[in-house]
Amino acid sequence: MSDSEPAAKPQPQVSHRGRSAAPIASSNADGEEVPEFEPFGLMPRGPPPLKEFLDIWDVNMLRKPDEVNKRQHTTHLYATDHLIVRRGQEFQLKVTFDRPYKPSDDQFAVEFVIGGSPQFSKGTYVPVSVASDRQSPWAGRVLDSADNVVTVGITPAPDCIVGKWRTYVAVVTPYGIRRTRQDESRDVYILFNPWVAADSVFLDDSNEREECVLNEVGVIYHGAFDDVSERPWNFGQFDYGVLDACLFIMDKAAMPITNRGDPIKVARKASAMLNSRDDDGVLVGSWSGDYTYGVAPTSWTGSTEILLNYSSSKMPVCYAQCWVYAAVFNTFLRCLGIPARVVTNFFSSHDNDGNLKTDIILDENGRIDKQRTKDSIWNYHCWNECYMSRPDLPQGFGGWQAVDATPQETSDGMYRCGPASVQAIKHGQICFPFDAPFVFAEVNSDVVFYSRNPRDGTLEPVKVNSSHVGRMVVTKAPGQDTRRDITDQYKFPEGSPEERTVLEKAEEYGCQREKAILPKADVELDMPLIEVRVGDDFELKLEFNNKSGQAHTGDVYVSGNVVYYTGVTSSEFLFKTLKVTLDPMKAEKKVIQVRSQDYMRKLVEQANLHFIATGKVKETGQIVTAMRVVTLHNPKLSVQVSGLAKVSEEMFVTVEFTNPFKFNLEDVYIRVEGPGVMPPKYKHYSLILAGSSLTWTESFTPRREGPTKLMASLDCAALRQVYGQAQLTVKP
Repeated sequence: MSDSEPAAKPQPQVSHRGRSAAPIASSNADGEEVPEFEPFGLMPRGPPPLKEFLDIWDVNMLRKPDEVNKRQHTTHLYATDHLIVRRGQEFQLKVTFDRPYKPSDDQFAVEFVIGGSPQFSKGTYVPVSVASDRQSPWAGRVLDSADNVVTVGITPAPDCIVGKWRTYVAVVTPYGIRRTRQDESRDVYILFNPWVAADSVFLDDSNEREECVLNEVGVIYHGAFDDVSERPWNFGQFDYGVLDACLFIMDKAAMPITNRGDPIKVARKASAMLNSRDDDGVLVGSWSGDYTYGVAPTSWTGSTEILLNYSSSKMPVCYAQCWVYAAVFNTFLRCLGIPARVVTNFFSSHDNDGNLKTDIILDENGRIDKQRTKDSIWNYHCWNECYMSRPDLPQGFGGWQAVDATPQETSDGMYRCGPASVQAIKHGQICFPFDAPFVFAEVNSDVVFYSRNPRDGTLEPVKVNSSHVGRMVVTKAPGQDTRRDITDQYKFPEGSPEERTVLEKAEEYGCQREKAILPKADVELDMPLIEVRVGDDFELKLEFNNKSGQAHTGDVYVSGNVVYYTGVTSSEFLFKTLKVTLDPMKAEKKVIQVRSQDYMRKLVEQANLHFIATGKVKETGQIVTAMRVVTLHNPKLSVQVSGLAKVSEEMFVTVEFTNPFKFNLEDVYIRVEGPGVMPPKYKHYSLILAGSSLTWTESFTPRREGPTKLMASLDCAALRQVYGQAQLTVKP
């Protein structure tokens, strides 16, 4: 994997001439002027006599947060003055005419237009008539008529295009159509609607819907499956400018306007656009540890800053790793109304040759051959799930779909992944689009240890670990800050008959597995879990268990490596050879002392130590192996809030940190933000001396009521992933 992504080359603009009459509309920002008067046929000179026909004085979109539309459509949280509604559900607007409306004599319609070259047949120009005898693609009716004011109800089709629509009111006269002038304040954003059964993103579970559409505060899980760490994240899907940034992403991708009502196409396009690999997308990935020209992935506290930077600069933002891609993708999906969640897979296989094996090569003595072992297992990997029906697949494969914006492998020539039906992955039906085999391998690969014959280079499988990869898949539980284990949605229980059937089914579709049947080992090796703080000395225990009736001896090689969270080794800091003698039917313990001075100088970000023990039983030739990831725990940030928690009242947040190490921390960034209360802010400290403390107090003014959180991070080259948070409830 390259350290950082190369900038994409600018694509030459290809003309549509000779191929289509007009360019395909692919920008929501484009818009042609619609004439204020559209005559029927030829007109005599001068303006027509329109005095006796209806004239439009005012159009009120009822767009305030406390008015009927935003409350009924659950869009009152968006920080915008514009009207935002969800498709398939009625919204209201009030039209004031110059005289009372007479249904028998007067004809008027509300017109909605999106993108350039709007056309009725493409669904980009939608006239909505309020007369019952006129059919419209969207339903329209008069709800109330009092004096000169008519209240109109409009129901956009449940499969209409999602984006920013321009609104006009048009009156039909014998001479032509008279309509209102274009006015930006009348623009209406129409989103996906998981509350309405006719919408393809309908989610019939109110708790899940509340979490996966409306919750702005997330928890992202990382670390190891038996030592899970968590970090807060501000998705900020309702923050000012975020919705426009999400529409800009589709514009930048030149996604045809007509495709933007299909959540499958929107999710697939966004999975390519969230990374910058081939299309100048949102985020540049870097796993190198050198973030001189941007923000370290571990430093971000939320999506808002990233999306606003991208939409204002029109340039990819530096830098991201998997959880940043997943978190920003989550914001994009939730903002547009597609239910979405971030999931973490612990021990995620990344295998370049598309089989279901992660290969570890040993030499003839049972020691790892580092030169020839190329596959990596990520300690964890984050992707997204979004909820939608899949009319393109057989029945039963709708629901949660896996999508992944981290650039790992190309799909149809671009770095993207999904949407892949989670149900199809569980049942081994990996022939269905999109990219199911890749996700299937991430949770189902076997770790295969091969012994290499030095004479002819042949590999012989000596041990298969079928339960290491995809050990646990988790996401945040709805309505709580606890995690939920969803492994059973991706796979059947290890060793069950269903699991065997699924793996056979996957093989039919081309996923290769290691089929060698190996004798059951009579010597077992385990390395128990240990919790270690950064900078501590600790003991690594190896527990051997001889289950046979004869004594065994052998050499065991223990290698300790500093690894990136992607499983790629940075450097080896420990290597020991243990001579082990095991009595029949007895257990034996060995202890290795690990000193902080050996690993601290070699640490890379996310402070993971990976120990692997391999060896050979002399009497039987059997291989014994054990692996253990030790996640080093970082110190925490203290975040405290003071002041009266009321809307529009000034409050203060204080972030405190003490450097617990014997060395100085240099070039330190602290970030803090909170949805609805505080935009992202940061402070730079050039030096924090060993043992010294810092205190940073910043003011903020809540702009809306309700429970929320303030999230903070501290980041520097020597210390990554230091987080803290404070909860508060803002009163009106």
